[in-house]
Amino acid sequence: MNILLAIVGAISQGVLWGLMTLGVYITFKILDFPDMTVDGSFALGGAVSAILVVKGVNPWIAILPAMCAGMIAGAVTGLLHTKVKIPGILAGILTMLALYSINVRIQGQANIPLLGERTVISTLGEVVKTSTNNLALIIGLIISVGIVAVLYWFFGTELGSSIRATGNNEYMVRALGVNTDKMKIIGLMLSNALVALSGAFVSQSQGFADVGMGQGAIVIGLASIIIGEVIFGNRFNFAYKLASIIGGSIIYRIIIAVVLQLGMKSTDLKLLTAVIVAIALGIPVMKKKLDQQAKRREA
Repeated sequence: MNILLAIVGAISQGVLWGLMTLGVYITFKILDFPDMTVDGSFALGGAVSAILVVKGVNPWIAILPAMCAGMIAGAVTGLLHTKVKIPGILAGILTMLALYSINVRIQGQANIPLLGERTVISTLGEVVKTSTNNLALIIGLIISVGIVAVLYWFFGTELGSSIRATGNNEYMVRALGVNTDKMKIIGLMLSNALVALSGAFVSQSQGFADVGMGQGAIVIGLASIIIGEVIFGNRFNFAYKLASIIGGSIIYRIIIAVVLQLGMKSTDLKLLTAVIVAIALGIPVMKKKLDQQAKRREA
């Protein structure tokens, strides 16, 4: 019974964290940019959202400044890379380091409790009488469907196609007259806006915002992406790929929840994540080798 409750909670958290995973997918897979800003911008979204909620701002309205803060963080990383010519991975690390101090400044302390405050979960709870996990799941599903639809539309536009093309072949796109620096900055802003959005929802869902809540978010995002691609594959259209990323986030959270219920220490979670990523990366390689061996036998 405890495992079932843990799985339900993991599904709701997986959907909310899936928004962060979509942001990671945009930079790492679409833009081909190793953005390390994620750890900082996730906590930034949580910090901005939490401090506004504590100040009495409507919790839904508090989400918008959180997204704007994430966009600014992404823009800083983009400018450091494109204008100052700092390598992408280092630009992201610099922004991530700076955001830790900024997040502490925003919160005024390391942790902001939201117990007793009006959050997006409690506002929905006034309308729909159900458990907190179910409320978080309802909100997560609605927001996720909306985000996937918007992203599917956006990356089909001329601007979105230019961003995708920049990630595929930057030099060719530049030869066609596209400002690739601008595309990178826009892609990073969009990515970190989604990451901050996820951080805002997660902080309001779990009832607190912490400056360290984004630690390891980039690894979690990559693990979810890999799991989603391995299990659901690259079939159908782009919308299916985006949905599979959220599915990967849910499966990752379920795995973590089940393992914890079976007795694993929370301090071993990073080791478990590393093992999951390694296995997920190895499955396609092993499958390819087995297919090649099968073809040789047939020949």
